[in-house]
Amino acid sequence: MIKVLFADDHEMVRIGVSAYLSAQPDIDVIAEADDGGEAVKLSLEQRPDIILMDLVMKEMDGIEATKQIINQWPEAKIIIVTSFLDDEKVYPALEAGATSYMLKTSKASEIAKAIRATHEGQSILEPEVTGKIMNRMRENPAENLHEQLTDREMEILLLVAQGKTNQEIADELFIALKTVKVHVSNVLGKLQVQDRTQAVIYAFKHNLV
Repeated sequence: MIKVLFADDHEMVRIGVSAYLSAQPDIDVIAEADDGGEAVKLSLEQRPDIILMDLVMKEMDGIEATKQIINQWPEAKIIIVTSFLDDEKVYPALEAGATSYMLKTSKASEIAKAIRATHEGQSILEPEVTGKIMNRMRENPAENLHEQLTDREMEILLLVAQGKTNQEIADELFIALKTVKVHVSNVLGKLQVQDRTQAVIYAFKHNLV
């Protein structure tokens, strides 16, 4: 069962989405918050598998809440669910540590799918968000940092870019899950990126996949 915390200051949105998600056989909405401060408190207390985070909320916004959660709990998996696609929201949210970025115009079934994928280690981004990030990277091209990767690390990067989870990579390469995690950590460090999402974007930007 995937435990979910949903933070949104619109009560009707919380009621509607939570009702749909709770009806799923593999998802359980264990807590709701109507502002960022409460989201931080409940997340650190209850340690849900997935946090659905609105960006614009009273008292504390979703970007600051995401920063505080990740700073205190780096393993947290946060999915931004918002109406906003402007640069002032997208980049800070991802830089704060959000794993996935969804729009409120998405169907509830698509949000459920994103929850499952994010729980499995994937990063789900709206096409418009991916486009924005790609444009920014074109404007600020990075060095060919991938040239520092070993053959095995490059293999791991390409499998991550295919959306494979750590367990799937371990099974495919016949290596231990712990070994995969070490390789992924090394890849992120060498590419100077914060998470798998940025690593995948780097791979596409440099035509590695």
